[in-house]
Amino acid sequence: MAATPAPPQAPPKPTWDPRRPDPPFPWLRPTIRIRLTLLYGGMFLIAGILLLSIIYLLAAQALRTGNQPLFKILDFSNLKVASNDCPGVNNGNLSLSEFNAAISACTDHQRQVALDSLLSRSLLALLGLAVIAFAFGYAMAGRVLAPLGRITRTARAVAGSDLSRRIELDGPDDELKELADTFDDMLERLQRAFTAQQRFVGNASHELRTPLAINRTLLEVHLSDPNAPMELRQLGKTLLATNERSEQLVEGLLLLARSDNQIVERKPVDLAEVASQAIDQVHGEAEAKGVEIRGERRPAVVQGNGVLLERIALNLVQNAVRYNLADEGVQREAPPNKGGGGRREGGWVEVTTDTERGQAVLVVTNTGPVVPAYEIDNIFEPFRRLRTERTGSDKGVGLGLSIVRSVARAHGGHISAQPREGGGLVMRVTLPI
Repeated sequence: MAATPAPPQAPPKPTWDPRRPDPPFPWLRPTIRIRLTLLYGGMFLIAGILLLSIIYLLAAQALRTGNQPLFKILDFSNLKVASNDCPGVNNGNLSLSEFNAAISACTDHQRQVALDSLLSRSLLALLGLAVIAFAFGYAMAGRVLAPLGRITRTARAVAGSDLSRRIELDGPDDELKELADTFDDMLERLQRAFTAQQRFVGNASHELRTPLAINRTLLEVHLSDPNAPMELRQLGKTLLATNERSEQLVEGLLLLARSDNQIVERKPVDLAEVASQAIDQVHGEAEAKGVEIRGERRPAVVQGNGVLLERIALNLVQNAVRYNLADEGVQREAPPNKGGGGRREGGWVEVTTDTERGQAVLVVTNTGPVVPAYEIDNIFEPFRRLRTERTGSDKGVGLGLSIVRSVARAHGGHISAQPREGGGLVMRVTLPI
């Protein structure tokens, strides 16, 4: 019998969320445009300060070179001088030497006043030009980086499963145009790959549905036999229900693959109801292992595919029950109840649903073996288990958590796992409402 080919692996999701709104103050972000603006403006400001310093030093040196008075009063008989800027010469009782000294002091003072005025006005002019330079640098940086903004918008559209978008950047044949053309070529190859994947899904869907349809038909024929024993009729009903759920799961997974890992048809689904249905399906297995299932499930309605969301809860609860204390032989003797006698306790599983900060949250916590922190990322990979001795066990094929992660991502959410103190895991699924 030929082995079934593994389905193509979905591309990794971006680390940033394209649906995330922009921050309230985008100009506070240290973007390339802001940094280029600061670079342009800072270089102009430094150059202006250097130029102003050189002019000031040259002017001061020129004034000091001509510090000697151009004339000297030799005889000021009957000479009357009045000045508002040099009050020292207004005194008529000055001697000739005192009068010349007053004139020199006044001249030095006026030179200093001229230098101070030159400095203050130059600083004001430099400040105004700096503002203009920063504004001009911001505008020029935005013009230079406009192709990058176009590339970013196209990348966000592609992240929203629109592979038909292209940048098609025109302009000079520079580095930015080369980057845009390379990005367009990559999108072209990705679109061809996803188109081939969709054709494969369409062909595989028929092969998956046919055996399930045949099984359903055979079971319905046997159930329609009035002479069939009651045990066989009960078994047939159970198998028919299982077959029906398998058909629904196949339909949901095919829908997920056809829509490029995005849920197209969304309906209101209550995570509390989904979790309760999953618990009902695992209840018998939990009782057999002595695992107690508890937890408060509050209403948490999300928009999504009910079958796939139920698969999230079912896989998490099944894993929590199967990999529990009973699995490790670390059972505890429970205290005797009123009816007498004790029972073997294999741990517990807590399933809770709630809404937090505008998001629906499903948390599945269980007791169990101690999980090293470095193994957390591996448990979401297909066909990966925590230890090699679990390979080939009858607890699953190693796809449960990878399916949970894919379905959560398809609904715009994410799943995280944390080791629980004392053993076990805390699985947290967050979905947008």
